[in-house]
Amino acid sequence: MRNGMALIYLLLFVAPQVLVFLYLRERLPSVARPERAARVRRGLAAVFLLFNFPWIFFARRILFGTVWGQGGVPLIGPWVAWQMMGWVFCGLVAVYLVGKGLVWMWGRAFRRSLKDSLTVAGGQAVTATDRPAAGPPVRPLTRRQFLARATYAYAAAGAAVGGYGIWSADRLPEITRRTLWFPNLPAGLDGIRILHLSDVHAGAYMEREKMERLVAQANALTPELILQTGDLIDISTDYIPDYVKAFRDLRAPLGVVTCLGNHDHYTGADAVERGARDAGQTVLRIGTRVVERRGTPLALVAVDDPQDWEFDDPQTADVDDALHGAPPETFKILLAHRPGAWDAAAPRGVPLTLSGHIHGGQFRLPVVGWSPGRLITKYVMGHFQRGGSQLYVSRGIGVVGVPIRIFVPPEIALLELRRTGGQPVGRSGSASAAMAPSA
Repeated sequence: MRNGMALIYLLLFVAPQVLVFLYLRERLPSVARPERAARVRRGLAAVFLLFNFPWIFFARRILFGTVWGQGGVPLIGPWVAWQMMGWVFCGLVAVYLVGKGLVWMWGRAFRRSLKDSLTVAGGQAVTATDRPAAGPPVRPLTRRQFLARATYAYAAAGAAVGGYGIWSADRLPEITRRTLWFPNLPAGLDGIRILHLSDVHAGAYMEREKMERLVAQANALTPELILQTGDLIDISTDYIPDYVKAFRDLRAPLGVVTCLGNHDHYTGADAVERGARDAGQTVLRIGTRVVERRGTPLALVAVDDPQDWEFDDPQTADVDDALHGAPPETFKILLAHRPGAWDAAAPRGVPLTLSGHIHGGQFRLPVVGWSPGRLITKYVMGHFQRGGSQLYVSRGIGVVGVPIRIFVPPEIALLELRRTGGQPVGRSGSASAAMAPSA
């Protein structure tokens, strides 16, 4: 049964590639130039064989193992994600065909209407000799010519956007500076500067040298407290030593407190926890750590990544267990890798929750603002408010799968908490519109 379902998923992934190949093989070559058409078909076959050869290895893994973890084919995760571009192309072709059909129906109706309007009294229609002489006929663009030009334009646009996305993913994070206002913030915590890190994903796309530059960038901001919300390591324990060597230089007077994410569990939660502790961090799985600033306590509460995950899981039981060890009247900050935990934290009076996990979807449509992260959570990125409780979801630092970020640059957030008697903090229940520029 399991192999049968896996085979169905495999065929669903392969189908767009086959459809794209068959469609382009039929439509792209020009029938007027048979020799060139044969070369185009051979070139298409070579390109598709080259890009789809790894399916042999992937089929073995999905049918008899798991797509997660380390495998014999390097970077198979990014390759699988790139295959989804076949779905995008199929979608564009479908939109084109539907649009062409609508244009054809509209044109047919327009011509019929025009013919009726040219009918003269007595039922006699105006003949071609009655009409003014027209200029030389304009040769319309054929479907084959349009497809060829559209294919090349699609490839060029994809290369340009992909190049931008790779550059965006590889650069150091933008620094988002925000002031968060709380009417119940103790005076001793007023003005505290907290650096929020999330989703480092130490691994193939986050090597030691880049992590060292990231740590230097973070230290230069001189935060008083650093909070990290999971996904330190990406899949393999081989990356833990480099993480430790880079992040043991991370400094803040009130310390570095960390919770774990789903990729830390894929890697091995115990091993990642030991590595974070070796780097000088305090790791909270489900529990509380109290720090003091100017004699005022601050309770840092954390939940572990859930084993049985569901859409925006509030992790109610875990939040209750973690809050059990927090002093009742202490100002609390919840660390949860998945932002759905805010749905349990907010009604329990937790003033601030910090999360990550989604990386902002790693892709975002400009102007429209939609991100595929919406398919996973309603809290994709940014600042949210509900009553007296606030949530900040980081866009993260690293990447998963495809090393690309399109209009969703990596981020570290420097948050300043301030006491107020009614300062506005954004629209209730929605992401705040204002995002501070990078520094």
